[in-house]
Amino acid sequence: MRRTCVAASILIALAVPLTGDDPASWTQPVEPFRVIGNVWYVGTADLTSWLITSREGHILIDAPMEENVSHILGAIRKLGFDPRDVEIMLNSHAHYDHAGGFARMKEATGARLLVSEADARLIESGGRGDFAFGDDATFPPVKVDGFVLDEEVIELGGVRLTAMATPGHTKGSTSWLLDVVEVGKKYRVLFANSLSAPGYRLVGNDSYPEIIEDYRRSFERLGSVDADVLLTTHGSFIQLQRKIEAMKAGGPNPFIDPAATKSYVERWRLRFEEELARQRKARGRV
Repeated sequence: MRRTCVAASILIALAVPLTGDDPASWTQPVEPFRVIGNVWYVGTADLTSWLITSREGHILIDAPMEENVSHILGAIRKLGFDPRDVEIMLNSHAHYDHAGGFARMKEATGARLLVSEADARLIESGGRGDFAFGDDATFPPVKVDGFVLDEEVIELGGVRLTAMATPGHTKGSTSWLLDVVEVGKKYRVLFANSLSAPGYRLVGNDSYPEIIEDYRRSFERLGSVDADVLLTTHGSFIQLQRKIEAMKAGGPNPFIDPAATKSYVERWRLRFEEELARQRKARGRV
């Protein structure tokens, strides 16, 4: 898998120094923990994987990188759950750092994989033919068991996850909404997809002519969500390590932050518009 140029583009977008093909934080294990309600963290230091449990089985959002599957399976067991009870796997977007582990996870759990139709081809081809990275960021291909439509509700054992199409980062990028209960109070959780444009050509992109409009619609849509808890595809987007330390220290749940979603969206919107203006200026366009 030729990942060096892709990892470099992503890290430049995140202002993180490149130390190898992939940053160490992408495979650095962290202890699994309960986030809120029936939402659990089973990912690594920076690549997130969210387990939503129910009485009839469990749902997993993202299986980042093939190298992380053993950790994810172990984390699920450490929390007291059986990986074979994972019934459904969902995806934020079809990049190797969020979908690379699906093939192995499917073998280990027998779970059904449901993704957006626009990203299904990438998932089944193992990332080949990506509009931005071509064949430079491949991962083990895996069969998709069904498509998820915009605003479709995925239900399992009382869990109701609502899909939100938020394209841009990939053509089929999907965010998810979930209501949970914590100490008798209801909270809305947003699993927000990535909003970065790592090394993307925004102006005159024949492979993705709608990219600018898609990003702007996604900024607007996610920015309008009133969420109590923001969870993202990379732990660094939400200062995951700081929140983990805060949880260990006790006190209020640091993940509950109604202002976090709008701050997250605005931060990436400004970066996007700055990069768009730079590219337009370079091409002599207004």
